[in-house]
Parts: sequence; C-alpha cells; structure tokens
Amino acid sequence: MEEKKPESTNKNVKKANLLEHNSIKHILDESVSDIVKSRGYKEDVRLSNLKLILGTVIIVVALVAQFYNKKFPENRDCLIGCIYVVLNGVLQLILYTKEKNAILFTYPPEGSFTSTGLVVSSKLPRFSDEYTLTIDSADPKSISAGKSVQLTKSVTQWFTKDGVLVEGLFWKDVEALIKDYAKEGEPKKKK
Repeated sequence: MEEKKPESTNKNVKKANLLEHNSIKHILDESVSDIVKSRGYKEDVRLSNLKLILGTVIIVVALVAQFYNKKFPENRDCLIGCIYVVLNGVLQLILYTKEKNAILFTYPPEGSFTSTGLVVSSKLPRFSDEYTLTIDSADPKSISAGKSVQLTKSVTQWFTKDGVLVEGLFWKDVEALIKDYAKEGEPKKKK
C-alpha cells in the first residue's frame, strides 16, 4: 500500500534553520521587503544598479591589467591607469556610507504627501536572538521626513520550534511599525 503524505495547506511556508542566524535574518528580511512593498512602496534599485555598474567597471579594469600585452616594467603606465584598488575602494565606501544595514530602499508611495521614500534596515547580531528593524526616511534632511522608528524583538516570538515563520504575527508587528513611521511623518494639527 502506498502511504499518502498530508499536503500542507500553505505552500509558501517560510522555514529557517534555527541554529543559523543568517538563515533566520534572511527569511525575516525577505518578509519585511514583501510587507513594505505590499503597502504601496516601490523598491528603489538605483543604488543596486550603481553597485553593479561599478563592479562591472572594476572587472573590466582588472581584465585589462591582467591581459595587457607588455610585461611588468613596461606596463607600469597601464597599471597606474587601471586604478583597480581605487575603484574597489569607492565601491566599499558606497557600501559603508550609504547602504549600511539597509535591506530595502523605496520611493514614496503614489498619492502620498511625503516626498521621500523609506530606508528599511535590520540587525540580528551573532549569538543573539534580538532582531532589530528600523524604518527611516530615504532623505532625512527633507521637510517631509519622518522620525526613525525601531522595533526590537526576540525572533523566538515569530518562529515555531520547527523553524517555520508565523507570518501573521510578524506581519502585524511590521505593519504596526510602518504605521508608527507614517504617524511620525504626519504634520501635527494645531488645536
């Protein structure tokens, strides 16, 4: 006799290895991205595109330096012209100053009064169960920028013992954080 396996009711179950913090963070970050996009925010991929273009330039420069048809003393000008290390340093500087812990950059939602998008950042330190999610303005100097809001909670609140993400609880927490950010950005009414 053939034994039938019970079919799961939800085929999009997100399961993490609870012993590996990168697996947990990846699933939570992916879910946060989905939640923010479902709230009407479009992803801003300009920084990602800049990094890809800069990385491609770095690879081309490295290939030119590697396969230049003269030996070392004569190709010195080529090596000086191929500022591989400098370009790589610029890429690292962009990552360090702009991206930091950001998992998502967005444009403002269509029809909103704000002129800035969001920067969604997260942290899950090694050997810790405390996941910190921060929502900030993409342009903090803007008049319409809201104050930064933060949520810090133990990941044990959102995962079962088997490592399955309880998406309903997580969505509720993240949506509450997005609403808090929206409240902070609204102009105060005078009485």
